[in-house]
Amino acid sequence: MRGARLYIYSKKMVTVNHILESLNELAPFCYQESYDNSRLLCGDPQQALRGTLLTLDCTEAVVDEAIANNCNLIVAHHPILFKGVTSLTGKTYVERVLIKAIQKGIAIIAVHTNLDNQPAGVNAAIAQRLGLSQCRVLKPLQSTLELLYVYVPQASRASLEAALFAAGAGSVGNYDQCSFVYPGTGSFRPLDGANPVLGTVGTREFVQEDKVEVVVEQHVRGAVLNAMRSAHPYEEIAYGMVPLNNANQTLGAGLIGVLPTPMASLDFLRLVKTGLNTACIRHTRLLDKPIQKVALCGGSGSFLLSEALKQGADAYISADFTYHQFFDAEDRILIADVGHYESEQFTPEIFYTHLSKKYPKFAFHFSAVNTNPVLYF
Repeated sequence: MRGARLYIYSKKMVTVNHILESLNELAPFCYQESYDNSRLLCGDPQQALRGTLLTLDCTEAVVDEAIANNCNLIVAHHPILFKGVTSLTGKTYVERVLIKAIQKGIAIIAVHTNLDNQPAGVNAAIAQRLGLSQCRVLKPLQSTLELLYVYVPQASRASLEAALFAAGAGSVGNYDQCSFVYPGTGSFRPLDGANPVLGTVGTREFVQEDKVEVVVEQHVRGAVLNAMRSAHPYEEIAYGMVPLNNANQTLGAGLIGVLPTPMASLDFLRLVKTGLNTACIRHTRLLDKPIQKVALCGGSGSFLLSEALKQGADAYISADFTYHQFFDAEDRILIADVGHYESEQFTPEIFYTHLSKKYPKFAFHFSAVNTNPVLYF
């Protein structure tokens, strides 16, 4: 979209923050890895937008493309700011990108490992192009779940549970509205200044209560607690949050799934090369057994090879394997290194599919710049 027209959404201009919040719905930023830097990297959150450019990497050429297309927001997969920057003198490509973006009023958002950890993210795009089914997370995230327990009068338990469920609590894998309830007797004595729903000041009260337990995912914690406070009848609520070490089966690194029919190793590599539109695949020796169970991880996924072996994968697709890591296959699994860029090239399409549903009339542009720094001769 060219020109200075701004898109009106719900009687307000679409701002950088609107897009940031929508991306947080797609891939909550709280699920990025500790080393990552997914966030708004530069720009004013309240800036009104003219257009948004979607890309895998934010390079100087991409910033120039945003300027040419009258876009004042770039949404990238890889953060241009990954390590600390102590000066902005333009001596590196990172500094030049930031200087130009700031000078031209272009905001930059990165959505990286928080998207990688989503089952409908980068890995799902690969799986879909290969026709994999029965997909599940290869290595689930740990420490993203908490157990909320709250005591409530039995007459109010159903309405409280409904509010907690509506806010996102009680989801466990492919199930929702999960809870556990203990009946019992609660007691309390209102003191001076209290305004009790039940009982009188100075007198100990005994009430038939239920202890309700629900699992809460990290990204809905605030919403669930707000819902609890709004729906609970008591002035003072007795509740607690207990961290869980359970693996979150819906989030994590990599995917594993199955092909519709077994394939010979060479046929499988042909499928991968065509499906991912890659010019070159580095791979281990072809196996004498058919390929059907396939593990994969977009980007640098060599760290998941042991997990793929443990779960009985016949092949593992990822990128950035070193020479010595290929030895680890030991003819038990076919490693297919398709290239970093090639494994993540479909990320802008994920951004577009999500954002265009929320803002169907807004101008989202796919970058036409091939940012792959690796060339093949």
